[in-house]
Amino acid sequence: MLFADIVGFTPLAARLSPGAVVELLNELFSEFDRIAERLGVEKIKTIGDCYMAASGVPRPCDDHALVLTRLALAMQAYMREYRFEGQRLALRIGINSGPVTAGVIGRKKFIYDLWGHTVNVASRMESQGSGGVVQITDTTHALIKDDFACTSGGVVNVKGTGEMHVWHVLGARDGRA
Repeated sequence: MLFADIVGFTPLAARLSPGAVVELLNELFSEFDRIAERLGVEKIKTIGDCYMAASGVPRPCDDHALVLTRLALAMQAYMREYRFEGQRLALRIGINSGPVTAGVIGRKKFIYDLWGHTVNVASRMESQGSGGVVQITDTTHALIKDDFACTSGGVVNVKGTGEMHVWHVLGARDGRA
């Protein structure tokens, strides 16, 4: 499960016209969609300036954590080059691995969505992360540590879960990923 959010988006959006906000989000999210599609990642939805994606749904994927980490690093690389009105923007990205519940609920405006503890923790990894950083849980770290270099991000207090050790992904290890 991956969540990505634009750092400082609320004050940026407050000074832009509604059309400029839509243009910015469409440009960024369209590129993220292209990257996700190339990697076989399922975009779940966007929520304001937040991009939510998953691997392993609706079809199981043994290397879901590796694929999401590749997506996260590609998104960060794109953002390092991207400029909006001459200004560099940054993403906070959080990833967590584990079981989710997926489906469609309701009678109107159907949307495929995901729920569960894994989703909530991934969201917290993003919201408690820093700009330009891909923050992951111990669970995800255990799945990617042979392919990606990571550094400890210390312990954070995660709402609804308590204290958790987190990791920051630095990049691919020896071209393996």
